[in-house]
Amino acid sequence: MKNLFLVAITVVFIGAGCVETSTPINNFADCMMAGNSVMESYPRQCTANGVTYVDEIGNTLEKQNLIRVDAPHPGSSSYIASPTTITGSARGTWFFEASFPIEIQDTNGNILGQTHAQATGDWMTEEFVPFTATLTFSAPAGVTEGVLYFRKDNPSGLPEHEDALYFPIQLN
Repeated sequence: MKNLFLVAITVVFIGAGCVETSTPINNFADCMMAGNSVMESYPRQCTANGVTYVDEIGNTLEKQNLIRVDAPHPGSSSYIASPTTITGSARGTWFFEASFPIEIQDTNGNILGQTHAQATGDWMTEEFVPFTATLTFSAPAGVTEGVLYFRKDNPSGLPEHEDALYFPIQLN
């Protein structure tokens, strides 16, 4: 009887991390929505049926020494609705005249909305400067995914001065 109890407890503990679902899981957001455990690494990871899905964060790791977005949280599982407030910090060199452009596109590259981030501190520095923006956008019916672009302001228009941070986002 004692052995049967130990076997039952073991089965419960082994099965505790597994969530059975009839909904197909194709990406991180599906995995998370199905109730599977999410590892709070960066980027976040979720495992279902022996497959690990990684939250898509665009090029945020590559650009983290130039620009950082606090809200919305970079990642394919983050949702935004219009209008949305955007906050973060960027090196002073990312700005021109205390601002830089932000845009949201659908996954086909169509622009859904544009705005400018405004520095909330002294931008005439090479240090990080906080910024804020309000983005209003309009997504056609059925469009639920987009990409946010934070473009380095480049008044010269020279391609060697262009740069951008981007990451996918879910649209409400």
